[in-house]
Amino acid sequence: MKESQILDAMGALSQKTRLRIIRHLISSGDEGDTAGGIGEAVNASPSKASFHLAALERARLVKSRRLSRNIIYRANYTQLGKVINYLLCDCCQNNPAVLACCDMKVFNKYC
Repeated sequence: MKESQILDAMGALSQKTRLRIIRHLISSGDEGDTAGGIGEAVNASPSKASFHLAALERARLVKSRRLSRNIIYRANYTQLGKVINYLLCDCCQNNPAVLACCDMKVFNKYC
């Protein structure tokens, strides 16, 4: 991953509502949710949720698709995984002290 992509992703995630949106979309799975449903789940108006979803989509952390009259948003698991992988494997250079804090059963197959 390019450093600029990581910076975009980290910038997008560094806002409370956006982080809550990502958490909600991860728990929503492949079904995803609408801006209204997301806003309700994270206590934000649909327009505020749409504003934050646009930032997350620019950072490629969220994907959207039109379904009839609705836009359905889903977490982009591939991009989220790349961000986590970068932080653990590239940025931290597999530092044992950092990795000791992680569940290595999950991360060993990626680093």
